[in-house]
Amino acid sequence: MLARSGRLRAAFTQRDAVRLAVVTIIFALSLGAVLAVDALPGPLLGSGAVVDNVATVDIRAPYTGRYESAEETQRRQDQARAQVAPQYDYTPERGRQTAEAQLAELQSTIASVDAAFAAVLTPEARAVALRNAVPRLSMASRTTLASLERNEWLVLRAEMERALDARQRVEVRDTLLADARLALGMSIDDSLPSDQRALAAEIVAPLLVANSTYDPAATETARDSAAAQVEPVVYEFRVGEILVQRGQRLDPLLRERLDVFGLLDPRPDPSRAAGWGLLALLLASLLLLWLWRFRPTIWHRNSALLLVSLAVLAAAIALKVTGDRSLLPYFVPTAAIALLLAVLLDSGAALIVLAIMSLVAGAIVGTVEFAAYTFLGGLAGIILVRRGERLSNFLQAALAIAVVNVIVVSMFTLLGERDLTGLLQLLLAGMTAAGMSALLAVGSFAVLGNLFGITTSFQLLELANPSQPLLRRLLLETPGTYHHSLMVGNLAERAAEAIGADPLLARVAAYYHDIGKLANPMAFIENQATGENVHDTLTPEQSVTLLKSHVGDGIDLAYQYRLPKAVIAFIPQHHGTALMSYFHARARDRAIEEAGARPGTPQAVAAAAAVEASRFRHAGPKPQSREAAILMLADGVEASVRSLTSQEEPAIRAMVERIIRERLEDGQFDECDLTLRDLEQIREAFIAQLLGMYHRRIEYPQNKIVELETRRAANTGTGA
Repeated sequence: MLARSGRLRAAFTQRDAVRLAVVTIIFALSLGAVLAVDALPGPLLGSGAVVDNVATVDIRAPYTGRYESAEETQRRQDQARAQVAPQYDYTPERGRQTAEAQLAELQSTIASVDAAFAAVLTPEARAVALRNAVPRLSMASRTTLASLERNEWLVLRAEMERALDARQRVEVRDTLLADARLALGMSIDDSLPSDQRALAAEIVAPLLVANSTYDPAATETARDSAAAQVEPVVYEFRVGEILVQRGQRLDPLLRERLDVFGLLDPRPDPSRAAGWGLLALLLASLLLLWLWRFRPTIWHRNSALLLVSLAVLAAAIALKVTGDRSLLPYFVPTAAIALLLAVLLDSGAALIVLAIMSLVAGAIVGTVEFAAYTFLGGLAGIILVRRGERLSNFLQAALAIAVVNVIVVSMFTLLGERDLTGLLQLLLAGMTAAGMSALLAVGSFAVLGNLFGITTSFQLLELANPSQPLLRRLLLETPGTYHHSLMVGNLAERAAEAIGADPLLARVAAYYHDIGKLANPMAFIENQATGENVHDTLTPEQSVTLLKSHVGDGIDLAYQYRLPKAVIAFIPQHHGTALMSYFHARARDRAIEEAGARPGTPQAVAAAAAVEASRFRHAGPKPQSREAAILMLADGVEASVRSLTSQEEPAIRAMVERIIRERLEDGQFDECDLTLRDLEQIREAFIAQLLGMYHRRIEYPQNKIVELETRRAANTGTGA
């Protein structure tokens, strides 16, 4: 078996450990806080004086008292710290030393210019020497330097020394170095001609260096000092004085005030809070470890982790709000989360999140029945919604959820004690929750996909429409590439279906993988209808550079047309780091020819070996997904089979096997979740598709053709 993925099979690294710890802590704390909210009752919070964190009445001080407000003091200290400007380590002595050092660097830079003026040379020879005296100058500045007379140079030299010394002695911060260099160029004496000023600026600007860097220790000390100077804030209230006004929202400052006067008195239940906390920690850890182990693409995407976390938290909040009622929890559309995750991520991730939600639901409501109700209904929805490519998928999922909900409720009613009225209410709740789940999923999955940067099936279907502006451009400007992309799309879709990958994503990615060829259509053989090949007049290195550029051009064009990132990722990955063997071979032959060696001799072998293969490889990255690997193979197979003189089954099969073997041996699949079994299925899918594309037609005898044409002409003449 191939390595299923570099990330999937890799050891649990320190980076993974840190990520797991941070995300688990945040997720577990958030989930634990939601679950344990009922472990913190209090007289004030339970009396109705505060509802939804807003005071419903004026809350007055029960006695006269004063206290030092840690919240307000901290807020003012934070303000004082924020007002302290960043500290830098510049000193006049450092400025002087830096100026002397850079003046010496200037003299070293222009030493060749001084030597050219000091030497006894003809004007022409001096001009040549001056042009080459300072290599990094632009052509315009070289021309200006070569045209200077000695006295002009001495004046310009003195001005450069003056300007550099004056600017280098004052503070030049590393964060403002670019602005300082620009200002240095503008400080050259205005009385000099503009071309000489430009020459001086080009010489001295790069010599200006920073002499002042940010000092975090000094900055922190200054901020600590500013914070220490803030006097503690003290509040005093008399008995009966209003602490919190009616309608006022309780912020940290007001909560501190109520706590000081003993009005909160939370009376926590430590054991209950600890139990909820342990449950949250266990579920969060197992969920995240599962994602690391089996879904590395989700594990490494912050937006996907955030979506999963928010889904679980949303379900927990909804169930916590309704969990103390006997009927309301059954109306909560928890299956909507399962449907959304199945469509936006995948069914496996949706299933594990559904299992987590079901455990939470059962713990909140306190019954195995409700845990089974949540899990089995969501599972039915995941099975039927598939990838959510059509509205009918959601309708089927809703029907399946409703049926399962009804069965689960009926089953537990038969096992327990519940009257007919209660059963009918629960049946209504189950069907309502199913409909609401499908409705919420349909109405929100596109919005959530855009919000979290996840490409949805609806977006892909829209991109597959031939009327898309970019596809229209491909058709009109690069018809060969357009036809190639369609063929690759057919191959990729069939192969993806064969191994259980995403066929829609593979097909759409194939349509757009070569859009970079729009920048230079005639550089690619499929668009050279006239038979003239531009690469015949280029060196192998130039051809490789030209071919490589279509990847970068494609990415730029994809962003310009706002293609999803999931599709853009295929543009560089479909080539991976593959070797452009044709041009590599041409370069080796050329090296042998230039060396004057005969092929097969040691000199020829050495000359060919000197050609670096890395220069003829694509920049990558290698395919990161099964769909990208399929596209790489489909791209190579389609182009190679098209070039065959014989497109019989043995030739096609041999070519497909060779392409797959070369990519495999080249290590192009080392970073994607692909197995040898997958490659076998991909090969057979390609061969079957190609045989259908290049099938032989019936060869009619010549007399049969004449007969058919005669009949057709007769029918046309009679108006048939």
